[in-house]
Parts: sequence; C-alpha cells; structure tokens
Amino acid sequence: MNQFLRSLTPTQQVAALFVIVFGLLTIVSVVTLLVGFRERRNAAHNEAWQRELHDFRNLLRTSWFMVVIFWIGWALGEAVATVLFGLIAFLALREFITLSPTRRGDHRSLILAFFVVLPIQFILVGTARFDLFTVFIPVYVFIAIPVVSALANDPSQFLERNAKLQWGIMVCVYGMSHVPALLLLSFPSYEGKSAFLVFFLVFVVQTCMVVQHLIARRFTYSAAEGRPPLQRWLAREPFAPNVSRSFNWASWGVGMAIASVVGALMSFITPFRFDQALAMALIACVAGSMGHLVMKALKRDRGIPNWGQKGVGVTGANGLLDRVDALCFAAPIFFHSVRWYFGV
Repeated sequence: MNQFLRSLTPTQQVAALFVIVFGLLTIVSVVTLLVGFRERRNAAHNEAWQRELHDFRNLLRTSWFMVVIFWIGWALGEAVATVLFGLIAFLALREFITLSPTRRGDHRSLILAFFVVLPIQFILVGTARFDLFTVFIPVYVFIAIPVVSALANDPSQFLERNAKLQWGIMVCVYGMSHVPALLLLSFPSYEGKSAFLVFFLVFVVQTCMVVQHLIARRFTYSAAEGRPPLQRWLAREPFAPNVSRSFNWASWGVGMAIASVVGALMSFITPFRFDQALAMALIACVAGSMGHLVMKALKRDRGIPNWGQKGVGVTGANGLLDRVDALCFAAPIFFHSVRWYFGV
C-alpha cells in the first residue's frame, strides 16, 4: 500500500487523502445519524447523553465544513484558495464586529478594515510577499485604524472601540490569512504537496479540540466521586469556570498528547521528520486550544453562546467564527515556526 501511494503523483496523493477523509467522515456521519434515529424512536438515554450527542454532531459539522473548504481550495488552485479564505475572513470579521458596539465615528474605520485592509492582506499572501504580509496589519494597520477613528471627531470610548476593531482584524484577517500562505511555502523535494501541510495543521488542531472536549464532557468534576483513579484524575475542576466549564488542565494535556502523537504519525505526508512533526503539532495545538479559550472569554464578555447575530451565525446553528477560531490562532504560530526553523 505504501509503495502504491509513493508511486502516485503529488496531485494524486492529495486526491487520495481527500477520498480517505471524506470516506471516514461519511461513515461517522451515517453511524451518528442512525444512532439519532434510534434514540428518537426509543429514548434510552438521559438528558446528559443527549447533550453529548448534540455536541458531537456540532463537532462533526465543523469537521465537514473545514474539510469541504480545504477540498474546494485545493481543487480550484492556490489563487482561488486565497480568495476563498479571504471570503471566510470577511464573514468571520463581520460576525465579530456585529457583536461589538460601534458608533457613527467608526464607519470610516470599518470601511478601511473590510474593503482596504482585508483585500490588501490577501493580495500580499497571494503574491507570496511574506515579509510584508506578516507586518502589514500589526504595524501599519494598527497605526492607521486609530488615526482614521480620531479624524472622525468622536472621542467617546475611543480606546475600547479601536481595541475591539484591531483585535477583530488580528484574529479574523491576520490569523486566517496564514492558512493559504502555507500553500505557498516551498520545501525541497516537496513541490505540489503543500495541501498536505494545510491538512496536517487542520487535522491536529481539530483532533486536539475534539479530544479535549470529549474528555471534559465525559468526565465531569461533579461526578468524579467513586470512580477509578484514572477517571478521577481526568475529572478535574474547571480551571477558569467563568470562561469555560469544559477547560481543565487534565483534558487539555491529554488532548495535547494525543494530537501531537497523531501529528508525528502523519510525518510521512509532511516535509518533517517524526520528531519535527511531533513538535510542530504540539506548537499548533497549544496555540489553537489557547486561542479557543480566548474566544470563549470574548463570548462570555458579550453574553452570547455563539458568534453571529443572536448566537446564530451565517453558517447555521453556530457562527462561522466558532468553527475557525482555533485555526485563526494556530495558523500564524505554525506558519512562522515552520518558516523560522526550516528557513523557507
């Protein structure tokens, strides 16, 4: 089997990867659908189990969304992939700004963010101007936004309004722009296989989030008494309960460990050695999981369960930003770690 895969061209190898992933997701989706049908006809589980099934379906939909997006981007080429991720960044920033109070004096800054900053950032990515696109937003845009806002002659809550807009641009535009940038990295003897690098990043981050979520849901702190030692160790008290009821260091550590090992086992589809793939997966997972926690804190501050208008985003039951928040934090850290270590 391994010999057969090596005999394929890079394009055929990437296509085979997507066939395998779509097949696995289809099998899991069918099983989940059948379980749901059986539960509707003959409810045999309690409310907690129903919530777990609902959460798992949300995670499954997120996985489908990410895989389909990356498949479309790969199938239509690097230029279309850059435009596609630019559109995702636009919609994510729209969700973020919708739930952030704005005033009349912010209109020019918002126009600058959506129709000037975002297109320029992705044009810089598409033309592989890496040195400029990495500093364009944190340096030039972060100075320009408050200048434009000051010229609007509205000092009310000036610092808060500008900080929210800058943070939204940083997460939704700057972070997301690093995903298509991975497609343009050039490694020796790795031409035509950059889609594997994007898949590696998304898969390990999503694996980390799923494992962490399932462990935290399965081993709740309130039900820890009377369980075996391992289950009691996993059923830790939430570390930041006002931000997230499902985040604790035990589930986080297990998620890191499993996702890092998975990343190391996937080293054969990347330009990394086994140990390098392990380290890069760990870096991506730490950044993604901490970013997800930060975005939860922002949602608690706004008093909402999900991003999007009234908690219902443009993509359905959960907001688009809920589906890509971990990736927005993981992508720039992963991208710059790879560029720095390998000198590409």
